[in-house]
Amino acid sequence: MSLTAPPRTAPAARAGRREWTALGVLMLPLLLVSMDVSVLYFAIPSIAADLRPGATQQLWILDMYGFVLAGLLVTMGALGDRVGRRKLLLFGAALFGAASVAAAYAHSAGALIGARALLGVAGACLMPSTLALIRTLFQDPAQRAKAVTLWTTVMASGISLGPVVSGALLEHFWWGSVFLINLPAMVLLSALAPVLLAESKGDAGGARFDVLSAGLSLGALLPVIYGIKELAKGGWEPVPGAGIALGVLLGAVFVRRQARLDHPVVDLRLFRTPAYGGSLLVNLLAMAATVGFAVFLTQYLQSVLGQSPLEAALWSLVPAGGVMVAAPLAAALAQRVDRAYVMGGGFLVSAGGFGWLVTVDRATPFWVVLVGSAVYAAGLVSAMTLANELALGAAPPERAGAAAAVLESGSELGGALGMAVLGSVGAAVYTAAMPSSAPAAARETLGGALGGAPGVVEAARSAFVEAMSGAALGACVLMLLAAGVALLLRRRT
Repeated sequence: MSLTAPPRTAPAARAGRREWTALGVLMLPLLLVSMDVSVLYFAIPSIAADLRPGATQQLWILDMYGFVLAGLLVTMGALGDRVGRRKLLLFGAALFGAASVAAAYAHSAGALIGARALLGVAGACLMPSTLALIRTLFQDPAQRAKAVTLWTTVMASGISLGPVVSGALLEHFWWGSVFLINLPAMVLLSALAPVLLAESKGDAGGARFDVLSAGLSLGALLPVIYGIKELAKGGWEPVPGAGIALGVLLGAVFVRRQARLDHPVVDLRLFRTPAYGGSLLVNLLAMAATVGFAVFLTQYLQSVLGQSPLEAALWSLVPAGGVMVAAPLAAALAQRVDRAYVMGGGFLVSAGGFGWLVTVDRATPFWVVLVGSAVYAAGLVSAMTLANELALGAAPPERAGAAAAVLESGSELGGALGMAVLGSVGAAVYTAAMPSSAPAAARETLGGALGGAPGVVEAARSAFVEAMSGAALGACVLMLLAAGVALLLRRRT
């Protein structure tokens, strides 16, 4: 069986203006949920001056949202299949608005951390609901492909826009404004969703929700993602290692329990479908490459080229131009050519972009880096769009919420793995490239070298560019693996 779009001899019901308007409304929460991952990057100095958080509290202010969001995606996706996706979407919108107000006017670091946790809960309600509702709004495969293309583009754009919006707001307002911008969109969503969106749920609506499975999924994902991120930051430590081991153990218990339940939180039969399982794997590899390399690119712009945070954030939007052109073209091409070939081609284009960046050194013009970044981003997001659409199409409508949530959880896990793997590669290259006479702190990180003697700073910047090239090589390998998996889908489906 090919992955090419089904023939149009017996087309499914096509969506009209109402469905496309509803899709536009669904993009509002998606944009804001993805923006909140990165919106505090520029606000932390202002928050630190106002709330005086400790070093650990400051890290939790940044990380709490992403941890809770990642840990609850599977639970909320399955819950939406039971209670209704529109109902969960509206609950998430109300909670997101309330938590945004609480965060904006937090009077202490602890209160802000708690508000960020609530934002994570609300985001976990919103994200899988948006993708699951697309599955029910658009029955025609060609239209659904366009809708998922928009969904993927908006999600990727939101993460990039977060720092830019934050920087612009902080030029004129206090740090709480980065949260208050959520309110108008959530009010609009709450007003229009009941009118434009019909309620939809799975076939287990009357079945009892398995709370133990929900707890096990949270217990499996959170320690693993936390452990991987901590190991990426500081190398091997017993506590993060134990967290990963605990998460893997609870994950095994979770899988065994799902196999025994009549109405599981996650239907394991989904993973036996190559279209779904393969899409999940390539999505994980894609997120590992893009998130893992983004850390290096951000530091390159600021610490090597000396750009301000806002300037660096604006330049980082340049690759989005390639994405906006390439993603719709890939979706259109997939209607005429086997999807597996288009996905594989997208990953190969992305590998070419990363390969271009392997050649970067201190003398490389800035435009060369921008071109390489635009090429890898265009190929990667185009392939991810098709992977998301393929996975969503492979899942039965009654399991759309859980299927979307597992896909998004895989993306979160892939991002954490990318930071760990590519971060380790870059750190090893950086340390090897630094002269042994440099101070110990300077041999560990570029940040430890800045502010030192001019010769040490210049050596550290050159070593960091070598490290970025090493990370680009690692990302290129990941993209080649993803291309291979995508082409295998052609043979197994």
